[in-house]
Amino acid sequence: MSRKYKFRNKEGLYFVSFATVYWIDVFVRDLYCWEILKSLDFCRKNKGMEIFSWCLMPSHTHFIFRAKENNPGDLMRDFKTFTSKKIQFLIANNPQESRKEWILWMFERAGMKNSNVKNSQFWQQNNQPIELWSPEIIDQKVNYIHNNPVEAGFVSVPHFWKYSSAIDYSGGKGLLDIDFI
Repeated sequence: MSRKYKFRNKEGLYFVSFATVYWIDVFVRDLYCWEILKSLDFCRKNKGMEIFSWCLMPSHTHFIFRAKENNPGDLMRDFKTFTSKKIQFLIANNPQESRKEWILWMFERAGMKNSNVKNSQFWQQNNQPIELWSPEIIDQKVNYIHNNPVEAGFVSVPHFWKYSSAIDYSGGKGLLDIDFI
């Protein structure tokens, strides 16, 4: 994790955003998206992560979370490490992945440029945590997260995006259980 971005208040509510290296569009296949959702669900059920809002885009993710055990940095490190290894494995072993060689080469290339990485790198190193300290800022970030697919031109209304908590906030049931603010 970058020295520049830290979780200062261990009990805080945070907005985080992080992307794949080179902003590679990995999350265009359900197989990889489901791995992110399974990992978030595991963190929620077993590691004390409260997830209030989330969105998975083709090359990046956003979510608002709190660590019940006051360890947000550890949660992010573990989540990113596990998903990095798991998704790279899935890509390498997916016979339908037409971009397999190129994607894996790009991950290796990114890893060679980073002294903190042994082999290949999947996620960019920073999380850009922003502590959310007021109801207005929380609403702003929830709206930002849910409107991200609309702004990108993928859907016309937020709750149409499959990989988001926007449906939960509009009265439906999304793919991932969340904790409401």
